[in-house]
Amino acid sequence: MRLWLTSAFRSLRIYNYRLWAIGALVSNIGTWIQTIGQDWLVLTELTHNKASAVGIAMGLQFAPQLLLLPWTGSAADRFDQRKLMMVTQVVMGTLALLLGLLTVTGQVALWHVYVFAFLFGSAAAFDAPARQTFVADMVGHKDLANAVALNSLTFNGARMVGPAVAGIVIASVGTGWAFLINGASFGAVLISLMMLRRHELTPSPRARRTKNGFREGLAYVWNRPDLRALMIMLFIMGTFGMNFAIFISTMAVRVFGTGAHGFGMLSSMMAIGTICGGLLAAGRERPYFAHLLAGTAVFGIGCTFAAVAPSFWLFGASLTMIGIASLTFLQGSSALMQLSSDPIMRGRVMAIRMAIAMGGTPIGAPIVGWIADHFGPRWAIGVGASAGIIATLVGLRYVLRSGEPVRPWAAVPALEADEELT
Repeated sequence: MRLWLTSAFRSLRIYNYRLWAIGALVSNIGTWIQTIGQDWLVLTELTHNKASAVGIAMGLQFAPQLLLLPWTGSAADRFDQRKLMMVTQVVMGTLALLLGLLTVTGQVALWHVYVFAFLFGSAAAFDAPARQTFVADMVGHKDLANAVALNSLTFNGARMVGPAVAGIVIASVGTGWAFLINGASFGAVLISLMMLRRHELTPSPRARRTKNGFREGLAYVWNRPDLRALMIMLFIMGTFGMNFAIFISTMAVRVFGTGAHGFGMLSSMMAIGTICGGLLAAGRERPYFAHLLAGTAVFGIGCTFAAVAPSFWLFGASLTMIGIASLTFLQGSSALMQLSSDPIMRGRVMAIRMAIAMGGTPIGAPIVGWIADHFGPRWAIGVGASAGIIATLVGLRYVLRSGEPVRPWAAVPALEADEELT
């Protein structure tokens, strides 16, 4: 057990990554507090329990991942990622504070939430690929898979704490304070970025500025059967499977009749599963495609159980299973894509990944919200179960065609040339 723990947390031995992880944990807790606050504000304070309105807010927040794709990945490949992230953190923190002030003063309207969701998502669209590829600069290729897993663990550790704190904050002082707390939390990331030992970073090669940078990224992904299969799986899961804000909020309010505290508790129960999934992923030396298949299959099974769960606690237990499965798939796909991509293309590959995983939300979230409004939350979760099953079939098709079901990565020159991984 001691050896496993040492291996699972090995990236934390690196000063820069350790400092970065602390800042990210604080900021992620704030982000989850705001996420719950936004969902609760839209569902219960600005509408009469309209899941479709929550879906629209989600769609607007994630739409920039797709709309800004021609620029976000290229920015991560070309510019200083540390400086780029400092700008995005300032922008997102300012937006959160402004929305909080509108809410606290009682001036907030539904259209305000929609506008701020879109602006926040625009900043996040530039932040995400830079943040994900910057990890390699801090830890190198040898510990990249572990660092990616620990990033997921940090994010989902915050997911366990943030919703519970959000429930207490909303119930005690009001929804607006959830946004103000998140705005302040971005300071933790800014401080960590300023305190990094820059001489210990190992910057990846920067891409040259070209007119066809975005098309080069698309062609690179399309000509790789493994990346193409992963992107299709991500689109299915992201568009129709991972609409957790709709699933959990509507089940909490309509089916189990609970308030903000119960909503936060259910979100935290799901986070327990994602933490367990993150620990399992961090303990693996390398991710395998089989792990992704297991993740999507268990996700489909977990959503099926959640859709028919007769009680609050059984529904929460199903969410824990879904959390393990979703983390296994998301972390595994991120690590596989980063490790198997040419460093010069990595930012664009990750931007495409984020755009496909999150950019489908404007399509799927309103549809799933409409189903929840007209047929009930359980049918909406059934859509998620179907997404898990279909994604598994897509992955199986690739595995059977490739004839290499147990290899961790396809035979990619970027990996084979890396002596650290041999």
